[in-house]
Amino acid sequence: MPIPNTFESDDDFIDRCMSDDIMVEDFNDEKQRLAVCNIQLEENRINIWDKKFNNIIMEKRIFNIDTRAEETEDGNKKIIGHASMYGIRSENLGGFYEFIEDGAFTPELLDKSDTRALINHDPNLILARTTSGTLRLNGDDKGLRYEFDVPNTTYGKDLVVSMERGDINQSSFAFTVDKDEWTTDDDGNNIRTIKKIKRLYDVSAVTYPAYPEANDLIVAQRGLATYKEKVEKEKEENDLVKRSLVSLKIELKKRK
Repeated sequence: MPIPNTFESDDDFIDRCMSDDIMVEDFNDEKQRLAVCNIQLEENRINIWDKKFNNIIMEKRIFNIDTRAEETEDGNKKIIGHASMYGIRSENLGGFYEFIEDGAFTPELLDKSDTRALINHDPNLILARTTSGTLRLNGDDKGLRYEFDVPNTTYGKDLVVSMERGDINQSSFAFTVDKDEWTTDDDGNNIRTIKKIKRLYDVSAVTYPAYPEANDLIVAQRGLATYKEKVEKEKEENDLVKRSLVSLKIELKKRK
């Protein structure tokens, strides 16, 4: 069954798919063949997204932050909110807590990122994009602020209604980390501080706060494992030094 080529337009693929000998043989009815070709096209779009983003092991975090819809002077709608907040401790992420340090979203990061605004991180529900100018990002003193013009689409209008009703009020963002730091607080909790975001893939309005999926925490869990190994090694080295000092004291007493 044909699949789209890398630089092939949708129309070119459909034409090629419709005239493919095997497709013509297997699907004599043109409407059925067209439906199958369109399914192939859509599945390829999803696969491209998965290969581009999921294999990189993105992380996603959700914040219960006020996000609001406003009406502009020309009568259109725009949505304003924060996808992330500095200095707020996360929920327990499976053995550790997390903070995002002030300044983690640098101007250089926001300038170079081709970021989308989505609903529930779904690439099929795109609301805006930085490269088109419809999504505007800013790292302010609170965190990552976003603002975008609501598209004249069914799901865009539905989102505004849901937000105005208060049914949707959480924000999330998908990212990779450039620099983080691990520590342990006074209560013995493992703490991860994200000091610098490497890449920002999307900001999303989300329908409910969800515990991050396992694949969203792979990078963090690796860092936690490394940190635990380091702490354990330091403990063993300190114990060794203490035992050596005790042995030395005993030996000195014997010599007296």
